[in-house]
Amino acid sequence: MKKRIAIFASGSGSNAQKILEYFKDHSSAEVSIILSNNPDAYVLQRADNFEIPTHIFDRDEFYHSDNILNLLTDLQIDLIVLAGFLWLIPKNLIEAFPNRIINIHPALLPSYGGKGMYGNHVHQAVLEAKEPESGITIHYVNEKFDEGKIIYQARYRIEPDDTIELIQFKGQQLEHLHYPKVIENIIKELNTSSQQTQ
Repeated sequence: MKKRIAIFASGSGSNAQKILEYFKDHSSAEVSIILSNNPDAYVLQRADNFEIPTHIFDRDEFYHSDNILNLLTDLQIDLIVLAGFLWLIPKNLIEAFPNRIINIHPALLPSYGGKGMYGNHVHQAVLEAKEPESGITIHYVNEKFDEGKIIYQARYRIEPDDTIELIQFKGQQLEHLHYPKVIENIIKELNTSSQQTQ
């Protein structure tokens, strides 16, 4: 029985694309749905290209109803993957999916995390601080932005003449390389633990 992944994304969805490609014919996991809070997000087109169902929701549905929780439960989702999703995850989802919601952040947490720290906001802050390196962090999600337990980090050097575009590119290369593999490892752990409880 394949483990079922739900991806939440707010924008273009380049990480979602890599995850879709990675798990397209995978033996132990599949992407079952992509959810977005943005009806114009390009990630919805990417889902369509892979014939993956989508669900668009607004703030009211997300924070003041159990619709999303019920949808994920009905689909028997095993793992929630955030891929450029900008809203805080509500308590009902965190309680229903303990240690089964993960996120990727474009910096080395705990530095440069928190509300408003996403995308180029992060890269700008890293550049202004004249950091010698940056990287990516994959972590479990809790009720606060970017404060869940760290699963994996990868680093890259920042050269003195690097631009925001260049460090964004370096970071995305690492994200695309590592995020699907980390998801795969978590799926393996989920499979092991479900076998032990049977």
